[in-house]
Amino acid sequence: MDILICDDEPLAVERLSRLVNQLGHHVVATAEHGKQAIEFVKQYEPDVVLLDIQMPEMDGISCAQHLRALDPMPAVVFCTAYDEHALSAIQSHAQGYLLKPIAKYDLEQVLTTLTRLTQAQVSNIEKKEAMEEKIQRQQIAAKTYRGLELIPTENIYYFLADQKYVTVRHKNGTVLIDETLKDLEQEFTNKFIRIHRNALISLDYLDGLELVATGQYQVRCRDLDEKLAVSRRHLPILRERMQNF
Repeated sequence: MDILICDDEPLAVERLSRLVNQLGHHVVATAEHGKQAIEFVKQYEPDVVLLDIQMPEMDGISCAQHLRALDPMPAVVFCTAYDEHALSAIQSHAQGYLLKPIAKYDLEQVLTTLTRLTQAQVSNIEKKEAMEEKIQRQQIAAKTYRGLELIPTENIYYFLADQKYVTVRHKNGTVLIDETLKDLEQEFTNKFIRIHRNALISLDYLDGLELVATGQYQVRCRDLDEKLAVSRRHLPILRERMQNF
């Protein structure tokens, strides 16, 4: 992929350029602030912009908002030393959020995901999100020690509520998100089903229902050894959905 790096620290630019080249991608240009990045994006049309947040002239958040209006629109990955900008990054529809010093593995994970999307696909997704705020997400954002991780909903086995947080069990492990099970159920009603007051399971990974005791059931989850309890209240609806598989 063609990548533009925007950072006002020469050492950071040098290190990111080296990592990008090692991962088999091409740095088409480097910019020192947001205004310069916008001009270079128009000139070089990169696939991805690796964007610092705190910069002179124009900060990264403002720059990302301007980039959303371009066609073709590049994917934006924030690279910053501060984690307090995560919410702003989500609101700007960034495709990634990495904390400095950036590890080669973390950068590789983000870029590998982005290579699956063409510029046209990224542009189309972002335009739809801008026009329809209630569009169903294709990814769940989770703030972890590595920055902002984006978990494709197709890779999620289940959501499990635990006090004020929800655990997301997915193909590469687990993360915590600050969302409610009720909101997740309403948004993903066609992909997940509630089996307990504290659990939603993906219909794609629902592997079977089994009796464990008198009146007590649990579900098997494809690819996982663990099983989840089903409450009596949600059992009839679950059985009905399973009969329609």
